[in-house]
Amino acid sequence: MIDHVHDLRSVRDATDRLLTAAAKLDNAAVAEASRLPGWSRGHVLAHLARNAEALVNVFEGRPMYESATARDADIERDAGRDLVQQLEDVRNSADAFQAVAGAPQDWSRTVELRNGVTDGASRVPFRRLVEIELHHVDLGIGYELADLPDEFTAREIEFLADRWSGHPEVPPVTLASDDGRTWHTGSADGSPVTLTGTPAQLLAWLAGRGDKGDALTTAGGPLPLLPPL
Repeated sequence: MIDHVHDLRSVRDATDRLLTAAAKLDNAAVAEASRLPGWSRGHVLAHLARNAEALVNVFEGRPMYESATARDADIERDAGRDLVQQLEDVRNSADAFQAVAGAPQDWSRTVELRNGVTDGASRVPFRRLVEIELHHVDLGIGYELADLPDEFTAREIEFLADRWSGHPEVPPVTLASDDGRTWHTGSADGSPVTLTGTPAQLLAWLAGRGDKGDALTTAGGPLPLLPPL
């Protein structure tokens, strides 16, 4: 069940964790490579700030981004700033997101995101939470997939499993967590594969992070490759 009030609190808490951790960096570290190919830590921080602004646009009925080209250009423009500027931008844009998302509104309405994707307004706070939590990991500053809150990890596994459900390039997959939970994804055709591991290891495969699922135990076939997110 989606609870946007709960999710907005989680967004604020996750943002505070990220800002506290990032504040321990220096300008040289911000310019170093993140775990995302081609992106420095400055790119990741700039993306988080611009994403918050983009979601304000979504809530206020404007296009999320002017265009894909403009989105990429804005991130590139802001990536080289110093640590103080980066943190201030992430903080201020996060506050703007919280202010708009926290205002009374019709949470049952449908909103439009990037590339024509639509979703319920009540699900947008969780989408923002995903951005903050996974990109905190992407910064490569000591916050790992195994450190993510258990509730978040389970919800993100469910979200991504649903995303790949029915995808013709993904065989039928059962995700079996070592704590007894299971999820299903992939198409209805092909040889069924079972992937077993910790929730963090399952998320690594689904989200293309860390070892991308190499630590999972597979049965029925090799570890399937997922299309880019």
